[in-house]
Amino acid sequence: MSASYFHHSSKLLLFFSKVRSLLLKERSAIITGASRGLGKAIARAFLANGCNITICGRDEYKLLDTAAELQAECQTSALVKAIRADVSCESDAKSIVASAIQQFGRLDIIVNNAAILGPIGLSEEVDWQEWLRTIQINLGGPVLLCRAAIPHLKSKRYGRIINLSGGGATAPRPCFGAYAASKAALVRFTETLAEELKEFDITVNAVAPGALNTEMLEQVLQAGSGLAGPKAFQDACLQKEQGGNSLEQAAALCVLLASDTVSAITGKLISAAWDPWQNLSLYEKQLGGSDIYTLRRIIPADRGQDWQL
Repeated sequence: MSASYFHHSSKLLLFFSKVRSLLLKERSAIITGASRGLGKAIARAFLANGCNITICGRDEYKLLDTAAELQAECQTSALVKAIRADVSCESDAKSIVASAIQQFGRLDIIVNNAAILGPIGLSEEVDWQEWLRTIQINLGGPVLLCRAAIPHLKSKRYGRIINLSGGGATAPRPCFGAYAASKAALVRFTETLAEELKEFDITVNAVAPGALNTEMLEQVLQAGSGLAGPKAFQDACLQKEQGGNSLEQAAALCVLLASDTVSAITGKLISAAWDPWQNLSLYEKQLGGSDIYTLRRIIPADRGQDWQL
């Protein structure tokens, strides 16, 4: 294992050693795209912190296997419910929410993790229907699930919504236009929704998980430098060789944001790989009224320039 893995693991152990109780005890969460990869890691972390979870995905057999595996290894009293669903379908989004409430009697947390990489290649050459499908799943899915869940969260005047960002949200990502556009839009939706729900004690934040060794990485490698571009392909090869960022680290950040530990933080995009999120509770006041951890337009004055009309 890489040195970075042990470094991240030691930081996580130090973080959780400071927690004297289960952060999400008796809460109820929906986690999309949870049958594999990051979603599965988030589900595992939520269960370990006492949270009942409803996991969903399109592959029913994989989903049921994951649910059984997670429940078998769970060492708390938390329970897992699995429901096959397509997050980009409005009726499915409503069914997910209704099922979670029926099963656990409550719904407190939404984790919008489900996403696809979409078409790889130049914007004028990729399949247009696949481009639109990427937007519908990566952006439309979270929006639909939020629309279905918000009335319930508002009625309780409590909730936590976490949207998973991704590469291309904060910087250009050539040859991955649909994915980048969907993730950038999701971050802006996060900020907007945070403002709309602030008075109801519902926080909305986005998490940038970092470069992960998941199926998306394999898709980049399979596409090759011809479609993905030389730099993206080279970076993917290096990531495959050295190991990506920790799934568990991103999952731990989601646990923190879903808890009451940092209840004043909302409308932020926080990096699991680069930001000092383990100490976020120390900076709640500073973050509350600032544009730190947000997407903003840079003007000349920000770079020490004084341009005149």
